Amino acid sequence: MTDHTPGADPTLWSATEQAAAIRERRLGSEELLDLQLARIDAVNPAVNAVCTLAVEPARARCREADAAIAASQVWGPLHGLPITIKDAIATKGIRSTGGAVALKDHVPTADAHAVTSLLGAGAVVFGKTNLPEWSGDWQSFNDMFGTTNNPWDLTRTPGGSSGGAAAAVACGMTSFELGTDIGGSVRVPAAFCGVWGHKPSFGIIPTLGYLDEPGGGGTESDVNTFGPIARSAADLEMLLDVLAVPTLDRAPGWRLELPGPPPTASSLVGLRLAVWFDEPELEIDAEMAVVLHRCAGLAEAAGATVSRTARPALDVHEAWWLGCRLIGAAVSVSDETPAEGGLTHRDWLLMHRRRQQLRDVWAEFFREFDALLCPVMPLPAFAHHQTGDWRSRKVTINGREHSYVQLEGWPALIGGAYLPSTSAPVGRTAAGLPVGMQVVAPFLHDRTAIAVAAAVAALSGGYSPPPLIVG
Repeated sequence: MTDHTPGADPTLWSATEQAAAIRERRLGSEELLDLQLARIDAVNPAVNAVCTLAVEPARARCREADAAIAASQVWGPLHGLPITIKDAIATKGIRSTGGAVALKDHVPTADAHAVTSLLGAGAVVFGKTNLPEWSGDWQSFNDMFGTTNNPWDLTRTPGGSSGGAAAAVACGMTSFELGTDIGGSVRVPAAFCGVWGHKPSFGIIPTLGYLDEPGGGGTESDVNTFGPIARSAADLEMLLDVLAVPTLDRAPGWRLELPGPPPTASSLVGLRLAVWFDEPELEIDAEMAVVLHRCAGLAEAAGATVSRTARPALDVHEAWWLGCRLIGAAVSVSDETPAEGGLTHRDWLLMHRRRQQLRDVWAEFFREFDALLCPVMPLPAFAHHQTGDWRSRKVTINGREHSYVQLEGWPALIGGAYLPSTSAPVGRTAAGLPVGMQVVAPFLHDRTAIAVAAAVAALSGGYSPPPLIVG
C-alpha cells in the first residue's frame, strides 16, 4: 500500500482517518503497526516515551484485523488501530508498573475496564508509555525507565503524568493514547506536546485498573479520571463514545446520555464564551498569554459572543487550593509523606461539602455561558527539573519565582469541581513551544467542550508534528 490522503505518513493521521483507511482497505492494521514501530525505533531513543513493548501478540491481532476486513467484518470504530496505554493503567499480559519499582515485574491478569472498552471497539494494544512514579508529577521520569523528553525540545518536560502518552501521540508512535487525569495529567501533557486531550466529567469513564499503589486498581479514587489523548478533536469525540460505558455491575440499570453541543458550536456564531486568562492569583507566562488572547479574539471575530470580565462567584485561591487538598487526599495512598498528614474522613466530608457549594457556583455561571476558555498551565513546557520534590521545587514565571505547587492551580480549579475540559493546541510561542488552552463546559457537557475546542483551535492551531519528526 502506498501514499494516502491526507499526507503521505499514516502515523501522523488522526485516529479517525487511520480507522477509515483500514476499513476501506487503503491501509493495513499490520502495516500501520510496522510504521509505528519504525517510528519508535527512530525517535524513542531520544524521546523515551514508550517503556514497554508487546509486539508479537499485537502483530497476530493486527493480522486478524486485516483478515476480518478482507471478509467484510468490522469489529468496531477502532478496528485494527495499534495503540499504547499509559503505564499506570492495567493491561492483561503486558507489564504495568505505575512507574514504581514496587511494581517493576507486575503483569496484570486482567485489563482495566477502559482498556476492555477499547479492545472491544477493535483497538490493538502493543505497548506502554512512561510516567512519573505513581503518576505523581507534572514531569515524567522514574527510577526504572528514566526521563521522557518533550519532542518539541528535548531539554524540556513533556508534562505529567501522562507525558510518555502525549509524546508518543505527538510523534506518531501510536494511533491514540489512554491517559489518566487527577491533577492535570491528561491536559498538561497534551498542552506541552501540542496534541489534544480530554479530561471527562468525573465518573463517566470507569477508572478501575488504575495503578496508584501496590495492590491498587480495584477501587476508584475521588477526582481521578481516564481520558483520551489524540491528534484531533474528532478522535476525542469518537473515543468518548467508546469509553463512557458502565462497569459490569452497573450495566443492568446504568445509562449515560451526554447532551450534544449547542447547534452553533461548530461555527462559533452566537456561542457564549467566557475568557479567563488574566488572573492575579494564577499568573501565566506573558508570551503564552499573547497566544491565548489572540485565539479568543479570532473566536470573537468568527461570531462568538465573548466576555473577558465574567467570572464564577468564587474565591479563586480557596477554590484551587480546595481542589489541591482534595487531590492530595485522593493520592495520599501512594504518598509516603502525605501533605494531608492524617486527614480524617470527617475532614474530607467537610471539604466535599464545600466542593458541592463551589460546583453550584459553577453551574450558575454556566447558565450564562456555553463554555469557558482558560489556561491549562501557567507556562509552556519547562526545562527538566528533577531535584527535590513537588513541595520544594520552584518555577519562574515572568521573571518571578513561584512555588511548584502553584502549577496545580488551573488544573485543580477545574478538575476539583468535576468539570469536563478539553485541552486544545492553539498555537506556539516565539520559541516554538506548543500552547494549549482549556475549554471547560458544564458538568456532563463533554461534547460541548470538545466541539467548542475544535472550532476555536481550527482558527489558530490544531495538531502539527514536532520538528523531531519533520525536521
